[in-house]
Amino acid sequence: MNRFLLSSLVLLFLVLACKNSSNREVISLFDGKTFSGWEGDTLTTWSIKNGTIVGGSLNEMVPHNDFLCTKNSYANFILKLKIKLTGHEGFVNSGIQFRSKRLREPAHEMTGYQADWGENYWAGLYDESRRNKTLMAPDSSKVLQWIKVGDWNDYEIKAESSRIRLYINGHLTVDYTEEDRSIPRSGLIGLQVHGGGKALVAFKDIFIEELK
Repeated sequence: MNRFLLSSLVLLFLVLACKNSSNREVISLFDGKTFSGWEGDTLTTWSIKNGTIVGGSLNEMVPHNDFLCTKNSYANFILKLKIKLTGHEGFVNSGIQFRSKRLREPAHEMTGYQADWGENYWAGLYDESRRNKTLMAPDSSKVLQWIKVGDWNDYEIKAESSRIRLYINGHLTVDYTEEDRSIPRSGLIGLQVHGGGKALVAFKDIFIEELK
């Protein structure tokens, strides 16, 4: 009888845990048609094509870093999106800013964490316009087996308190703990096209689940 009761309690706990987890709301940050909820240079750098956000150009050199960022800030969350980067000349690179903010000078730049994307930087964690260095890089030999260069890839960012995890196509690439308590744990999310290359980056299926 006691064993049966214990098993029943364990089962009930698991059911409630699953229910609480599933009750967290997953929000789409991009409606596939408009820049609602976003701000940036939507006249020359960023556009919407076939339900995707597109930045940069394959015909002209991207003059400088540019970011399309959310109007809202986020602290603890799971962000999932699809990214595709193509290019053939210069520095072809992109990334996703998070817990970040816009700089006043230059106004096109952002500062904060970046989930990096591009040759020699695939799925690493970079500190953009702050410490200006890679905070943690994955094993490149493994990452090159997981990614699809020039095609769509699933990127996931999980930020919880001081811990940051990055996943590419379901594979964990970074598990980083921030030891500097002065670093903000909340901020904007931004999509980057890097300057100095003929590059085109596209994003779609952008979803966020805020964590407590």
